[in-house]
Amino acid sequence: MKATKRTMGISYAIRDVLLPARELEKKGVEIIKLHIGDPNKYDFETPKHVRDALCVAVEKCDNGYEESEGNFELRQAIVEKERKKNKIDVEVEDVIITNGVTESIQFLTAATVEPGDEVLAPGPSYPSYMEFTKFFGGVPVTYRTIEEENWQPDVDDLRKKITPRTKFIVVINPNNPTGALYSDKVLKQIADIAGEYNLFIVTDEIYDLMTYDGTHHSPATLAKDVPMVLVNGFSKVDLLPGWRLGYSVFRDPTGELDEIKDAVGRQLRLRLSANAPCQMAVIEALKHPKDHLGEMKRKLQERGDFAYKRLNEIPGLSVRKPQAAFYIFPKIESKRWKTDKEFVLDALHNAHVLVVPGSGFDPLYGKGHFRAVFLPNTEILGRAFDQLESFMRKSK
Repeated sequence: MKATKRTMGISYAIRDVLLPARELEKKGVEIIKLHIGDPNKYDFETPKHVRDALCVAVEKCDNGYEESEGNFELRQAIVEKERKKNKIDVEVEDVIITNGVTESIQFLTAATVEPGDEVLAPGPSYPSYMEFTKFFGGVPVTYRTIEEENWQPDVDDLRKKITPRTKFIVVINPNNPTGALYSDKVLKQIADIAGEYNLFIVTDEIYDLMTYDGTHHSPATLAKDVPMVLVNGFSKVDLLPGWRLGYSVFRDPTGELDEIKDAVGRQLRLRLSANAPCQMAVIEALKHPKDHLGEMKRKLQERGDFAYKRLNEIPGLSVRKPQAAFYIFPKIESKRWKTDKEFVLDALHNAHVLVVPGSGFDPLYGKGHFRAVFLPNTEILGRAFDQLESFMRKSK
């Protein structure tokens, strides 16, 4: 029996690399895992008042289905958050709750992309944008981000790649996998281009409050008249990755996105609803002061600085300093390996450190790199980088 080509063609490098690591672990090999962006797997803990709110929610709600669009009070709290932070004019009807940001990406792509249509995303980019585009018969097109300029988007390259088949432009800021924070100038230029070509922007802002070098600004703040869909969630800033809650906000001053919004709503009803108790509980995360965030950012900045310094000391590697999130994207300068995937597997088997091949984030602009997280403490990071350095020196 044969599976469909669209499913057999799916690739998700971040979790795919775990399969060979598990085989080594079965043999008793200890692997230092720097592959996945899950703070809760390290020394970060979901705030207690949020955990307590879930216990209360399970007793308080009827534990039945929630509205397909999401809990009304939660959506209202998101409206208040987005109005305050991003200075955008939206209503409850403009907000939908999804099973993580990934489902938002899936629904938006399904509602927009016909076979042969194109989606413009930054290169390198979070894999779901490319994979869902291909899944629905579209063509992912990546616009260059400039490593020498701390991975800022190349606006001229973006403009050159717009065609009559382009459906929307993706902005991932702060960026996964590079840890870049885009400048206001670049964001405004991208928004102006979208307006010029009558395109909308999907702006992924899941790391919006996790910046170390500058402040995050949404393109929706900088361009009031361009249709945009803001996608965000609670996995990272609120330390709730396992709750699988995300949201989309349609900022659409001219009504250009009405049909796409309707198409997304039809998919929401088809899948019934997101987790009801978690939606009720996460309201507490939105309304309560984020007292954990200061210490979290302090630890991450210290670890990011440490990772930046140590990786640049390793022969055959170079890296730009991350400005946000908890990712770092080193370049493999050594010519010892033909591909970044070959390097990653070699490092796994010989250095016992698990990272993600850069080509998994874009075969063009991600190749010759790898992504690592700097979520572990500096002792664990130090061991990982020592093992990588020993491996690189032996492989020279």
